[in-house]
Amino acid sequence: MTEVLHASPAALARAAALIRAGKLVAFPTETVYGLGARADDAAAVLGIFAAKGRPPTNPLIVHVPDAAAGRALALEWPHAAEALAAAFWPGPLTLVLQKRNGSGGVVDEATAGGPTVAVRVPAHPVALALLRAAALPIAAPSANRSTAISPTTAEHVVKSLGDRVDLVLDGGPTGGAGGHGIESTIVDVTRVPAVLLRPGAIPLAALAEHAIVVDPGALVVAAGDRAAAPGAQARHYAPRARVSMVAADAVRAEVEALRALGQRTGTLERSPGSGAPGPSEVLPDDAAGYAAGLYAALHRLEDAGCDAIVIAAVPDSDAWAAVRDRLRRASAR
Repeated sequence: MTEVLHASPAALARAAALIRAGKLVAFPTETVYGLGARADDAAAVLGIFAAKGRPPTNPLIVHVPDAAAGRALALEWPHAAEALAAAFWPGPLTLVLQKRNGSGGVVDEATAGGPTVAVRVPAHPVALALLRAAALPIAAPSANRSTAISPTTAEHVVKSLGDRVDLVLDGGPTGGAGGHGIESTIVDVTRVPAVLLRPGAIPLAALAEHAIVVDPGALVVAAGDRAAAPGAQARHYAPRARVSMVAADAVRAEVEALRALGQRTGTLERSPGSGAPGPSEVLPDDAAGYAAGLYAALHRLEDAGCDAIVIAAVPDSDAWAAVRDRLRRASAR
């Protein structure tokens, strides 16, 4: 049985000791729960890949307690990194930097053998306390099996990983007060101008207030190729059920068609107007509120035994870019 402990001082001390010993610890951030291991130990990092069933070509995000620790992992610290870190750290922003090699740095396994490292300073008090107690950079992708729905509660972690993780620190739901419930925004600052690699909790318009950041559109990495950043697979963030996205006024018809084929079908909408039969989740009509509740809603529909999930399309605007990205990848086949 996986050990699950409320994030008390004693539990944090135990978690830090496990991290230093090369073990795996799941912990909450302001985005989703992360599966952490010390980033300077190849065996510990490979344990993350094994637990998740994650391809070795998919690099990990390395978490540090402050910007100074982030700079220590980087060969260069360009102006865009300084400006964005000052504006958004601690917070849901990951910066891709040229990796500094040498003692105390990040092992190649964490960067998928590439010359860059993805770094962020989380805003969650439990994550920061763990980083300070461990006194090590911690590599931590989402604490779930690869391509599955990201976890926003300790229960989601246990459901997905079972006894593959040594300890789960329970800090409550990550989509609650002050949380985002969706992964960090990733920006490559090794290029000029900086490049958005993954939309996330911080929208492009907010980034643009502090640095020039270009958006090349949704990035998809072919199987076997090294990704520049996590979350680039065509299918990702996905429940076991088949997911389809349709216009809001077509939800009921799609559900009835699927049910006629014998599929137990659930719905995810921004208003309860369709009246479609079956399990239903209604999320807020604003992008931040929708994102905060998205993964928990998908987990509930999965737990309800849905064979198919019909999702009402969301607006085509910058504020909704991260949500659209997650829904597009969740519905990919």
